[in-house]
Amino acid sequence: MSSRFDKLSALLAVDPGDPFVLYGLAQEHAKVGTAEHHAQAVGFYDRCIAADAAYLYAYYHKGMSLIALERTDEAAATLRAGLSAANRAGDQKAIGELGSLLDQIT
Repeated sequence: MSSRFDKLSALLAVDPGDPFVLYGLAQEHAKVGTAEHHAQAVGFYDRCIAADAAYLYAYYHKGMSLIALERTDEAAATLRAGLSAANRAGDQKAIGELGSLLDQIT
């Protein structure tokens, strides 16, 4: 693994509920691109969303990892949850991006 994984893992050890660090680890795993790493990314995205349900791009990227794993129904459910959170936050950019990805898979 890269030094970025090591640095993020060290930060996570200090604060296991830090959504920024959880999201960063998820992104690093997703970048590797293997099924195993996408599955690990999904777990970190889940932890990020549990720590901060308003971390809107965690929904988008979790959806992307689920699509890569060919788990389209779960991806759609994740994107719908993200759309709800984005609507609550009034984040038009996130609404557009989440909605566009959802449209692509449904």
